[in-house]
Amino acid sequence: MVMIDLDGTLVHTAPDLAMAANLMLADLGRPVRETSEIATWIGNGIPRLVKRALTGEMEAEPDSALFERAYAIYQKHYAACVSRNSRPFPGVVDGLEQLKSMDLALVCITNKAGRFTEPLLRDLQLRDYFALVLSGDSLPRKKPDPLPLQHACAHFGIRPDQGVLVGDSRSDVQAARAAGMPVICVTYGYNHGQDIRGSGPDAVIDSLAKLPNYLRRCS
Repeated sequence: MVMIDLDGTLVHTAPDLAMAANLMLADLGRPVRETSEIATWIGNGIPRLVKRALTGEMEAEPDSALFERAYAIYQKHYAACVSRNSRPFPGVVDGLEQLKSMDLALVCITNKAGRFTEPLLRDLQLRDYFALVLSGDSLPRKKPDPLPLQHACAHFGIRPDQGVLVGDSRSDVQAARAAGMPVICVTYGYNHGQDIRGSGPDAVIDSLAKLPNYLRRCS
């Protein structure tokens, strides 16, 4: 089984996430942010992204009433533009085609809510590659909690060491370590502006197209 993260690993979603954030901020009468700054806030789900857009800080908590209002606005805008400018990263489709030919169970795992995950995958013609899609609201807990990884292992009847997680952030590394699963990270993506090598994944690749050969060498 190969589990693959969505935002920052499969798809460059920052343009549409940032567009929705700036439309939300404009509706609230607040200054808009640069896309490059918003990209550093991606990876822990949309509620946290909204909080970061409101406060300009990674872990700060805005006024609860303001957050609830902003969150509703954000969801409206993001639903309207979820795949407008988002595209698979170079090498993704090639990598998925190769993995499919290897008779591996493929899982898309993301902290993005299902109401956005499914349309995005369908619009970009990626949905059919995956036997299972686990969104941020599919289970009671999401990454970096190991529950989604454990759930996928149970679904396919395998041990964690018989699977691998492919991601772009320390949240992915933390989830894999907690589950006892190997983790490979891509050099691009949205790791809050930090080099992913510092999080200690088992391997680092610069294109998903290189993943199949890496897996063959390790098998």
